[in-house]
Amino acid sequence: MAKSPHLLTEVNKFSRFVCLNVSDKGVCVGAGCSMSVLKSVLERSINDFPPESTHMFRALLQQIKLVGGQQIRNVATLGGNIASAYPNSDLTPVLAAGRCTLVALSKDGRRRVSIDKYFFLGFAKTILKPDEIVLSVFIPATRPNEIVHAFRHAPRKESALATVNAGMRVWFNANSNVVKEISIYYGGVGATILSAERACEQIVGRPWEEATLSDAYTVHKSTEIMNVLEGQSAQDPVGRPMMHRTALSQATGEAVYCDDLPQTDSELFLVIVTSSRPHAKITHIDFSEALKLPGVVDVITAKDIPGKRFRTFIGYDEELLAEDEVTCVGQMVCAVVADSKPHTKRGAAAVKISYEDLQDRIFTVEEAIEKESFFLPRRKIERGDVEKGLREAEQVYEGKIVYHIDFSEALKLPGVVNVITAKDIPGKRINESVAETLGIPSNRVSCHVKRLGGAFGGKVTKTAILASITAVAAWKTGRPVRCVLERGEDMLITGGRHPVWGKYKVGFMKNGRITAADFQYYANSNTAFRGFGVPQCMLVVESMIDDVALKLGRLPEEIREINLYKEVSHTHYKMEFDPENLVRCWNECMEKADFRQRRQAIDLFNQQNQFKKRGIAIVPIKYGIGFAEGFLNQAAALVHIYKDGSVLVSHGGTEMGQGVHTKIQQVASRELNIPASLIHISETSTQCVPNTCPSAASFGTDANGMAVKDACQILYNRLEPIRKKNPKGTWQNWITTAFLEKISLSATGYYRGHDLDMDWEKQEGKPYAYFTYAVGCSEVELDCLTGEYRTLRTDIVVDIGRSINPSIDIGQIEGAFMQGLGLYTMEELKFSPSGVLYTRGPGQYKIPSFCDVPLKFNVYLLAGSSNPHAIYSSKGIGEPTVFLGSSVFFAIKDAVTAARKDADLTGPFQLNSPATPERACLACATHFTKMVAQSGSTSGPAQP
Repeated sequence: MAKSPHLLTEVNKFSRFVCLNVSDKGVCVGAGCSMSVLKSVLERSINDFPPESTHMFRALLQQIKLVGGQQIRNVATLGGNIASAYPNSDLTPVLAAGRCTLVALSKDGRRRVSIDKYFFLGFAKTILKPDEIVLSVFIPATRPNEIVHAFRHAPRKESALATVNAGMRVWFNANSNVVKEISIYYGGVGATILSAERACEQIVGRPWEEATLSDAYTVHKSTEIMNVLEGQSAQDPVGRPMMHRTALSQATGEAVYCDDLPQTDSELFLVIVTSSRPHAKITHIDFSEALKLPGVVDVITAKDIPGKRFRTFIGYDEELLAEDEVTCVGQMVCAVVADSKPHTKRGAAAVKISYEDLQDRIFTVEEAIEKESFFLPRRKIERGDVEKGLREAEQVYEGKIVYHIDFSEALKLPGVVNVITAKDIPGKRINESVAETLGIPSNRVSCHVKRLGGAFGGKVTKTAILASITAVAAWKTGRPVRCVLERGEDMLITGGRHPVWGKYKVGFMKNGRITAADFQYYANSNTAFRGFGVPQCMLVVESMIDDVALKLGRLPEEIREINLYKEVSHTHYKMEFDPENLVRCWNECMEKADFRQRRQAIDLFNQQNQFKKRGIAIVPIKYGIGFAEGFLNQAAALVHIYKDGSVLVSHGGTEMGQGVHTKIQQVASRELNIPASLIHISETSTQCVPNTCPSAASFGTDANGMAVKDACQILYNRLEPIRKKNPKGTWQNWITTAFLEKISLSATGYYRGHDLDMDWEKQEGKPYAYFTYAVGCSEVELDCLTGEYRTLRTDIVVDIGRSINPSIDIGQIEGAFMQGLGLYTMEELKFSPSGVLYTRGPGQYKIPSFCDVPLKFNVYLLAGSSNPHAIYSSKGIGEPTVFLGSSVFFAIKDAVTAARKDADLTGPFQLNSPATPERACLACATHFTKMVAQSGSTSGPAQP
């Protein structure tokens, strides 16, 4: 208590930095005023001042609401925002346009400074002197006939840096529309905010009308915008519902992940050193300076690997650490090991790698096609005489479309190698990889996976390499080693989704019936992710459907329905299936989405609005479940019953949020006829279940559930004599008796899996166990001037057989849809001309957030469905509904089509994925985008 006056004194010393002063001229706030406090002050001022005096307050308040989250606004200050001079600030363009000033304080006294184009000198630089601090900021009230507006365009509505923002102020002569004064500032398009002076000069003294604004725009686009593009090369925008068993711990932050494990004695940290060249020979690696730094213990290179120095995936070898040559920026070359993460990072920065550049560099899919740089074999499936079908078709059209995150972690312990990792496939990949890398038997390697913070394939390949490198470091130093990639490192090393270049030639009749189609797919071999390239390739097919509709002047949903499977059919690889449930999903989705009535309402809306357009799309999917490589469909499990009746289950599936452990718990509960509360699943471990297969292909519950079911049935049958002797006994009684009678209470279960295969020579096979069917319908509203959109409503109908856990399955459907929405409309990797990845974190690479969820989101499970090919007649659901996110993509395209119609443009057009606001805006072909095209810009894939 004695210290309280002292603390108050300290606060009072700085009270002038947070003081507030409100007068009829405006609001003066201390530079130390938090955004939350400023927000409250502005809200109060809007109520206290006359309405005509509040335009500036309203504009600034609009932007403040989008500054970070509430936690950030509680600590971030107005003075800090201004003094940091960050070019993406949402506030400084408004402050500059709105005639705001600040008071700077130094030992020489105070001075008032205008916040304008002269205040900001460059990136993070202002005219403030080194010894000056910002004391206060004055925000003036707007004068009569004066209007202030703020604008913001970002990859995501919330928690995203603006791609471009603006503050605009115009002051009219009294009782006139003649402009007396105007100020326009843009942020996010240069090293600092930019003033559109020449455009403003065109407007001052002229009436506010279309001709004036058109003249100003002409000047504006030929100066400010073009200057920005030339000078800014790196501004790329970047049965019963049962709660998930760890939902509460994950939601509260109590769930333990790999890097949450406490450090062990003598533990070391490892950081990877990566290539800075796209294709070059390594002439020398100099780590002598790194070894001199404090805390650095060793540097691991390829020469330190005692066993196998590469991993083989899909028939091609990948070096663990590059030894003689690198083939991309971000390829792992060596690793630095030190006693702390900061020491390790400094050591990594001190490693010098000398290169000799090689000339045969390939950066794009198009370049790879041109130079015929392919991974062999090139696959082909052909049915019927395609050329004849194209010749006999009434119309032929050719088109193309281009489809332009969780930490990877590992912890290794020496001796009998103990691997704690975040990985999709602990057994087959990690266990095998570490053993072969160290040249030791697999029984000396134990791999443990508690949970993954998501993955869905993203940790299939590269994580095994990281685990192997870390294991080498532990083996060489004789100490535990921890490797946790930071977000930027992870995105650089791991890679992204598969870019796909798709080309098609389609023949069709005037009634919309497609009679022949020729598809060519070229996919870059990147990191696996939910769907493994299927969502990208299916987008090409549905784009073809859209183009046929545009060519015929019909609606896409009509062409889809005409060409939908209707009866028992064969796929192009001769697998027979019954599409009855697919047709049911289509019809039910059309009905529940009220599709036809909404289509009419959308047409009316588009007729009444010039720059806001709505679009709607409905998309079906038939998704194969299981691995075409039949041996990957097997699974094993180990179940222990303890004397107190509690049960411990181990299986080969990894928990990545999809709820496999929860479903397995439900399986064991049913088979043992005991409450789920008695069953525990601790982790996935190769000590308990060896030779595990991937938790992928939407087959995790199918395979591991059957293995656990087998083990539980073995145990339950063993207890049959005990139950007959004491039919009224309890589970605990039976278990105690079984132990006393020396009956084994432990059992392994096994599931052989489906015998699936694909014969590429015959171009036929049965690569899937069955199909999951679904249909998704989405409606969007598009701003044609900015390309921003909002998903108004989504309806999804899915056939998942008899769901084991409807709540988890619906959650998986919703989550997959949102990942698909990000895939098709937001997430885009950006590279420099020399192959350097720009988008290395959430600041540049945007994934969907809560604000991107459809305003109305309905998910329906198809009733009356069953599936004899999977456990309890259920169906795999992990991957299929990712593709339904494309319904948003095609709804955007539908809205763009309406905008192009206003511009007298009809027929097919190319809209590449992701349909970012930039691409959608350019595709709309408004008279503004035509001006950009006329000025020589080549941005955007859509050509008006």
